[in-house]
Amino acid sequence: MSLRHIHFPLKDAGLRDDVGVLGKLVGEVVEEQASKAVLTQVESARRAAIRRRQGDPECEGELSDALSRIEDTSSFIRAYSVFFQIVNLAERVHRIRRRRDYHRSSDAPQPGGIEEAIKRLASAGIGLDDFQTLLNRLSIEPIFTAHPTESTRRSIMRKHLRVARMMVERLDPSLSPQEARRLLDRIRGEITTLWQTEEHPDTSRTDGDESEHVLFYLTEILYRIVPPFYEALEDAARQVYGSGSTDLTLPSLIRFGSWVGGDMDGNPNVTADTILDTVRLHRAAIFHLYRAELEGLYQQLTQSGPHSSVSDELTVRIEGYEHTFPDTVARFPIRHRNMPYRRLIRLIQARLEASLHGHASGYAGHEELIDDLGSIARSLEENKGRHAGQFLVERMISRVQTFEFHLTALDLRQDSQMHRKAIGSLLEDHRWEERTSQERSQRLIEILAGPPCSPSPEDEHTAGTLSVFQAIQRARTEIGSRTIGIYIISMTQGMDDVMSVLALAKCAGIDSDGRIPLDVTPLFETVEDLRAAPEILDSLLSDETYRAHLKARDNRQVVMIGYSDSGKDGGIAAARWALHRVQSQLTEIAERHGIELTLFHGRGGTVSRGGGRVDRAIEASPTAYAIGRFRMTEQGEMINQRYGVRDIAERTCERMFAPMALAAAGLLEIEVNPLWEPVANTFAEESRKAYRSLVYETPDFLSYFRTATPIDVIERMQIGSRPSSRRKQRGIEDLRAIPWVFAWTQSRHQLPGWYGVGSGLVAAVDRHGRQAVEGAILEWPYLSTLLGDIESDLAAADLDIAQYYAELTGYSDHPIYSRIREEYQLSIDTLLSLKGSTYLLEEDEVLRRAIDLRNPYIDPLSLLQVRLLRDWRKDDRPDDDRLRQLVSTVNGIAQGIQNTG
Repeated sequence: MSLRHIHFPLKDAGLRDDVGVLGKLVGEVVEEQASKAVLTQVESARRAAIRRRQGDPECEGELSDALSRIEDTSSFIRAYSVFFQIVNLAERVHRIRRRRDYHRSSDAPQPGGIEEAIKRLASAGIGLDDFQTLLNRLSIEPIFTAHPTESTRRSIMRKHLRVARMMVERLDPSLSPQEARRLLDRIRGEITTLWQTEEHPDTSRTDGDESEHVLFYLTEILYRIVPPFYEALEDAARQVYGSGSTDLTLPSLIRFGSWVGGDMDGNPNVTADTILDTVRLHRAAIFHLYRAELEGLYQQLTQSGPHSSVSDELTVRIEGYEHTFPDTVARFPIRHRNMPYRRLIRLIQARLEASLHGHASGYAGHEELIDDLGSIARSLEENKGRHAGQFLVERMISRVQTFEFHLTALDLRQDSQMHRKAIGSLLEDHRWEERTSQERSQRLIEILAGPPCSPSPEDEHTAGTLSVFQAIQRARTEIGSRTIGIYIISMTQGMDDVMSVLALAKCAGIDSDGRIPLDVTPLFETVEDLRAAPEILDSLLSDETYRAHLKARDNRQVVMIGYSDSGKDGGIAAARWALHRVQSQLTEIAERHGIELTLFHGRGGTVSRGGGRVDRAIEASPTAYAIGRFRMTEQGEMINQRYGVRDIAERTCERMFAPMALAAAGLLEIEVNPLWEPVANTFAEESRKAYRSLVYETPDFLSYFRTATPIDVIERMQIGSRPSSRRKQRGIEDLRAIPWVFAWTQSRHQLPGWYGVGSGLVAAVDRHGRQAVEGAILEWPYLSTLLGDIESDLAAADLDIAQYYAELTGYSDHPIYSRIREEYQLSIDTLLSLKGSTYLLEEDEVLRRAIDLRNPYIDPLSLLQVRLLRDWRKDDRPDDDRLRQLVSTVNGIAQGIQNTG
C-alpha cells in the first residue's frame, strides 16, 4: 500500500514511515486471512483511484472495471476498513511523536498548552494570588453522550489501544533491532485478530452496552491521566511563578459527566430502572479502581522497623479503625503487623467495602477517604517519604477528588412534549398541550406554591415519568448527591417547559422542606428557539417562584444550546450566528439578575454540528467563557479521537484549560468593529434562505435525500440504543441531526457543513462591500474560525463521487444535484477569493494531507456502496448479505473520513 503520491514534509517523515510499515502489515494480513487475489484487487482499485484523482480520464472506467471484478466483496471492504483503522492510530501516535519532538527541541512552551497560557497570564500582570483566584473560578466538564451512529465496538477499541501503545513503544530510540521486530510481530497479531473480530454485531446495542462503552474511556484512559494533568499544571506554575507556587491549592477544575443511561429523549429504552442500573454501574466501576490502586499502595508502602517513622496522627487513626474492623485486623499477616502503612491501607479497604454495601461503618462520603489518604501523605512527608510513596498517594487523592464515589455525574434529558403530556394527564386536562405557554406557566406556579400532591397516575407514560424523579432521589440517597447531574429539557420553547419539570418532581414527592433538589436546564435547539432563549431566560429569572428555587440551588443556572438541530434547521452559518449571539445575550441577562450562569454546548463531531477544535471555539466567543465555566458534549468518534490514547487525552484537557484560563482572565477579548456584525448577520440570513429553500421548500428534496444517500442503511444498522428519529414521522424535521449528517457524509456531499455559504458570502459582499467582509474574515476570530471549519468540510466533500449517489435517483443529472453542485462551486470560489487563497486548506497542510491520504481508499468503497445500494433497493431492501456488506461499507467510509455524524 504505497504512499508515493502523497507529499510528507520532513517533520512528518515518521508518519510516512509508520503508515508504510503498517500498510505492509495490513497487506500481509489481507493475503493471509483472505487471499492473494483479494489483495491484488484492493491494490488495483487503489491505484485506479489515485490515477483518477490525478486527472487521468481513462481511469474512470478502470476503477469501475476493478470493482466489477471483485469476487469476495466482504473481504475487499474489510481490507480498506482495517487499513483506515491502523492509519488513524498512526496519525494519533504521530501527534505524540511531534509533541515529544517539540519538548526536546525547544525551550519555549508548546503552543496551546498549559505553560504557554500561564506565561501569558503572568505577562498580563496576573500574580500568584490572582492566579489562585482564577483557578478557583474555572470549571471544565466534558460530557460523554451516546451516539446513534457510533460505529466502533468496545472490543475493537481495546485492540486499537493496544496497537497504539505498541506503536508508542516503537518511538523509543534505544530499542534493539530484535525488540523492534518483536513489536511489529505483536502489532501484526493485533491486526490479525482485528480482522477476525466482527466489526458490526447483528443485535442492537443496549443502554448497558453504551454505558460500558463510556466506561472504557473513563476507567482505562481518563482515570489514568487526571493526576498527570494536575502535575503538568503544578509544574507549569512552578516554571512561571517560581518556588512561591508551592502554596497553590489546585481545585478539581475538570470533571466528567455522561448522558449514557440517562438520555430519555426519543429513547423509550431509558427508564427509572435504567438510571439506577447506570449509577450503580458507575459506583461499582470506581470502587473497583480504588481497590486496585489501594492494592498497589499496599505493595509499595512497606516501611517498617527502625529505618522509618510514622506520624502520631497515623498511629491514632490505625488504632481507631482496628476497633471498628476487628475481622480485618485478625487477617493481618504476622510479618506485616509492624508495617503501619500497610495496616492502615487494609483498614481503608475494609471501610471502602463497607461503603459499597451500605454498612454504617462505611465512608459517609469521598471526603473521608481523602482524609484517610491525606493522613498517609502527611505522615510520609513528615518522615522523609516524599520519594518513598507520597507521590503515589497524592495521585490517588487527585483521582478521588475528581471521581468521588460516583465516577461521573449522570445527566438526564427528556423532550418537553413528554412532560406536557404527563402534566396534562395529572391535571386531567385534555387541552393542556393546546394552551398557551403563559396559561400553562400560571397553572404550574400554582401547583408549586400549593400543598404536596400525591397523584395516582393511571396511564403508563405518566407513571413512568414520575418514577424517573423517584429514581433521582433514590440514586442520591444510595450513592451521593452529585451522582445525578442536571435535568435537561430538549426542545424548550417556553418558561412553562422548565416549570413542568419542577411540578413533576414535586408530584413525585422529591421536594424536601418545600425545596426541589434538582437543577433544571432548558435546551434551545432550533434557530428560532435560540432567538427566543433570552426572553425565556429573562422570564424565568424574573419569576418569584423560580428565583426561590434557584436561591436554594446557590443561584446557579445551566442553559444548554444545541449546535445539531440548529444546523439542520437553518444551515451552518445561521446556526453559528444564532449561537454566537445568544451566548452574549444569556450571559448579560444572568449577570443582570445576579445569577451564576453556565453555558452548556451541545456540540457534535462534525463541523455542521459544532465540531472542530475546542480551543478555537473558545477563542471565537470569548465573552461567553469569561465566566470561567465550560460544559460541552463529547460524542461518537470524537470521544475516540480526543480521548482514545492517554497522551492525547491529556493534551485534550490542556487545550480546554488553556483558552478557558485566558478567557476567564479577559485576555481573549477583542474590540469588534461595528462593520463586522452586520456582515455576519447578512451572511447568516442569506445563507439560511438558500439552505431552507433547498432543504425545506423544494418538493422533491426529501425523496432525493432518501435516495442519494444511504440513510435507509443507517436506519437499519443495529448501532445505538436510540432510534434515528425522535418521533415516528419520516420528515426531515423529525429525523435526528446525527443520522442526517451521517448520511450526507457517507454520500460525500457533506451538505450540512457548507450549503448556503456561497450565497450568503456573495450577499454580504454585495450589501456591505468586499473590504468590510475581508476585514471581518481577517481580524474577527468568530468569522475566521467559522469559515475555517466550513473550508474543511468543503475540502472533505467530493461532488464527483456524490454524482454517483445522485444517479441512484434514476437521473443522470438530477436537478437537485445540479443545484447542490452550483452552490458548492460558488462557496469554494467566493471563500477562496475573499481569503486570498488559491486552493482549499492552503493554510492547513496536515488536514489537506490527511484527506489526500484517505481519498484513494475511500473512493472504491463509495463506488462499491453505490453498486450495492442499487442492487439491494432493486430487490426491496432484503435483510441479506448485501445489507451486511452495505453496513461494512458504512463503517469503512466512516473510519476513512473519521466522522459518523
